[in-house]
Amino acid sequence: MHPSIEDYAIVGDEQTAALVGTDGSVDWLCLPRFDSAACFAKLLGDEDNGYWRIAPVGADRCTRRAYRRDTLVLDTDWETEQGTVRVTDLMPQRDRAPDLVRIVEGLDGEVTLHSVLKLRFDYGSIVPWVRRSDGHRVAVAGPDSTWLRSEPEVRSWGEDFGTHAEFTVRKGDTVAFVLTWHPSHEPRPPLVDPFDALRHSVEDWRAWVSRCRYDGPYRDAVVRSLITLKALTYAPTGGIVAAATTSLPEEPGGVRNWDYRYCWLRDSTLTLGALLAAGYQEEAEAWRNWLLRAVAGDPADLQIMYGLAGERRLPEFELPWLSGFAESTPVRIGNDAVNQLQLDVYGEVMDSLSLARESGLSPQPDVWALQTALLDFLRTHWRQPDEGLWEVRGGRRQFVHSKVMVWVAADRAVRTLELHPELDGDLDGWRALREEVHREVCEKGYDPERNTFTQSYGSRELDAALLLIPRVGFLPPDDPRVIGTIDAVRKELDHGGFLRRYSTTDSDQADVDGLPGSEGTFLVCSFWLADALHMTGRTREARQLFERLMGLANDVGLLAEEFDPVTGRQLGNFPQAFSHIGLVNTALALSGEDGAG
Repeated sequence: MHPSIEDYAIVGDEQTAALVGTDGSVDWLCLPRFDSAACFAKLLGDEDNGYWRIAPVGADRCTRRAYRRDTLVLDTDWETEQGTVRVTDLMPQRDRAPDLVRIVEGLDGEVTLHSVLKLRFDYGSIVPWVRRSDGHRVAVAGPDSTWLRSEPEVRSWGEDFGTHAEFTVRKGDTVAFVLTWHPSHEPRPPLVDPFDALRHSVEDWRAWVSRCRYDGPYRDAVVRSLITLKALTYAPTGGIVAAATTSLPEEPGGVRNWDYRYCWLRDSTLTLGALLAAGYQEEAEAWRNWLLRAVAGDPADLQIMYGLAGERRLPEFELPWLSGFAESTPVRIGNDAVNQLQLDVYGEVMDSLSLARESGLSPQPDVWALQTALLDFLRTHWRQPDEGLWEVRGGRRQFVHSKVMVWVAADRAVRTLELHPELDGDLDGWRALREEVHREVCEKGYDPERNTFTQSYGSRELDAALLLIPRVGFLPPDDPRVIGTIDAVRKELDHGGFLRRYSTTDSDQADVDGLPGSEGTFLVCSFWLADALHMTGRTREARQLFERLMGLANDVGLLAEEFDPVTGRQLGNFPQAFSHIGLVNTALALSGEDGAG
């Protein structure tokens, strides 16, 4: 049987990440960056596409696993008839080269384990040439090279285009494996001591967690989510990827499979707010600075997403040799949504930069000039239809959320000038823009018969993004239109007690998003519902929903993008930054420490 998405845990070094299954197999790893080609791609194919499994001989699934407290170091325990053994997985903070460290420790009895390593570069398509050198197994293919060694050295052999090893550990014995990648044209990087790497990784993560200033309810879940966000951060630039994976399906067997290894602007304000509220000023500054570099240039060229270093070209193509997770094809690399027009991103950027300014982040030159340029663009383009927050591929519409975020852009500019009159700007003109957008949304995006805002002008369909209306300040929480919208969204988009992000067909049975099939409930939308319920005085209901959402996390506290209430399975790319941001912000809101804008 193919593993489920929730069977995986993540280890990483803040430049890339590996997914480790409950069967002891590393099934996904891109080197050297999150968005590089995978050398283990079994996650989206089969064993011939690359993996590395270490497990007791004859064992299928571990007994239990857990992260060491306040770290990204994963311990996997196996209890067998012969004894008990632990495999510890980590990726230490890199000096030059990325290392995947796997340490086997005998806990009781005498256990024989088998390791099989099948490297397949370029997303599982290239079998490397493997040789021995100074106690290493060296694999080379084109630009990629890896070195595998063990301490103490165990006997290994080649079989079926893989590297195998079998060894026995007793109580107190340890055997460490280190897999190191480097460009094949460069000499082997310095060796890392696996046991020192383990000790330093534990110390470093716990020191980082100690900076968290949140000490309210659900702290363990909040800390795990913050660690996950840190793990999804590309440290050299400060960018945060939406997820560590590509093409994990939103519908098993369906085509809604996308590459999420990039940085989305839609997450920016919520991410910044979560980091600031939790006390992570340095990470918030790094994210803000990434944002400034990424969006620099002509406001007309603002994109909805960028690469890890702000790259703009993310061409989408398919990998036909991969069968997909649970036979869900196509497997996609890149993301054509980068070419869409989404007017909401202008509001998200303006909101983020305003939040950064008022939160005391270090001032950056030309930020206000950038913000005024964004407003100048919106004044002449805000009436255009767009693809909206959810990147629909069924044609542009006048999405209400997009217009609300245009209002946010104008509102934040007005507020900034009111607080900082020394800045130059067209205060009267921006006030007029704010009022005009507000008036139009209330006239064209609101259905008075049902007392709810709608997904787009003239539509009867709803959108979970409408739940953000009170959060961004477009209307106060006690406005009857806000309460009506919350109730309507809760009723019409409900699926098993959680929320879909929108209906996939409108009242005329036309595809809103241009894609066949459906999808699961979108976890961040359900967190938004909890926030909205709390803002409108229904805190008990909000807390109940929040606790149900926390219960969807897997055994190590990780959330994917979506959840299927029918099968009880997670769906979509994993782990999903947006879901964990939602968890953090809702926990902060329920504890009275909301800092997310």
